Amino acid sequence: MRLAHLGLVNFRTYRRLELSLATGVVLLVGDNAQGKTALLEAVYYLATSRSPRTGADRELVHWDAVEEPLPFSRVSGDVVKASGRVHVEIVVVIPPPTSDRPSSQPSLPSGGEVPGRLEKRVKIDGVARRALDLLGQVNVVLFTPDDIELVAGGPTVRRHYLDATLCQIDSRYCHALAQYRKVLTQRNSLLRRVQEGLARRDELAFWDDQLVEYGAQVTVRRHALARRLETRGSPIHHDLTGGRDALRVVYRPSALMSLSDKPHDRAVVEATQLVLQERLDPAVTSAVFRARLMQRATAEIARGATLVGPHRDDFQLFAGSLDLHTYGSRGQQRTAALALKLGETEAMHEATGEWPLLLLDDVMSELDAPRRAYVADRMARHEQTLATATDWSDFSPALQAQAQRLMVHGGTVSPAP
Repeated sequence: MRLAHLGLVNFRTYRRLELSLATGVVLLVGDNAQGKTALLEAVYYLATSRSPRTGADRELVHWDAVEEPLPFSRVSGDVVKASGRVHVEIVVVIPPPTSDRPSSQPSLPSGGEVPGRLEKRVKIDGVARRALDLLGQVNVVLFTPDDIELVAGGPTVRRHYLDATLCQIDSRYCHALAQYRKVLTQRNSLLRRVQEGLARRDELAFWDDQLVEYGAQVTVRRHALARRLETRGSPIHHDLTGGRDALRVVYRPSALMSLSDKPHDRAVVEATQLVLQERLDPAVTSAVFRARLMQRATAEIARGATLVGPHRDDFQLFAGSLDLHTYGSRGQQRTAALALKLGETEAMHEATGEWPLLLLDDVMSELDAPRRAYVADRMARHEQTLATATDWSDFSPALQAQAQRLMVHGGTVSPAP
């Protein structure tokens, strides 16, 4: 899989860009704040319809675009896959102010927010589609310096990582996750009503069934991905650390276990044994999930919130026996995050039969020479890799010789001399 052409209109720092990309390695070099990261962001956005840097699409729209009669931003691309060529397009439109809005309202409020409610339109080969239909058309793996938070950050970051990866390769998972979130919202609302005496406790039964049905699907698929990431990421981590440490990925599904549980309780021991298996049995997972809900029912009513389920999952990363979140150095955490992302590319390749686009944002600057050589070799294995840096010296002469070399400056891209 590769991106043959990328088109941008009013995206971040780019007013207009039409960029043809070569097969293999593409190197993007320029000073900070010139648009290198925005290019990788655009490719990720094309694949997922979401930005890895912000949850607000309005932040993607170029500042000057608000002066146009109908402000919009567009990202488009021609993707070449084994099955053929696909044209993908995402347009974000800022509708004009409605008639009931005061005419004296400024076109750009204080704080820099773009006015109006945004509309996102997705097209695949010129046909309007849902954003969900976009998933799988372009698969990407993005590594940025912020990915150290996969190790050092909180559980929400790690849950989002598993979900973003799985949604690219499994539309059924994305559907189950969406349904689970809807059920969770409804169940939490009912728990609060029961707490206030406005509903009966037995009314929870219906939502318990729904929560278990979709939550078990999410748990089983997350578990499978975590095992695959360990299988593929561990030898990569071993190589990156000079043979010192293998990477362990320990999934902690809340439907089965909790870090707050007493470690020697029989139920916890049994749940731990389940998690260590190569695959989770869906029926067993559902049964244990339901039992945990029953155990926590009184506490959930008192709190007015669901205390068990995938929305409280986490996973731990170990280098050998070292818990990297608690005891790892910044260098160890960064190496583990990189190994995890490179392992993710192999997991995606196994799931889809094609290598995803590998996007590396300033990955070389904090690596020593042996690690740079190793990463450069990994880059060359993919059908296409886009990598950014602030200096050409971050890339070896050998890597540069085989790559498409591009300079990025002030929202423009040009061939390097």
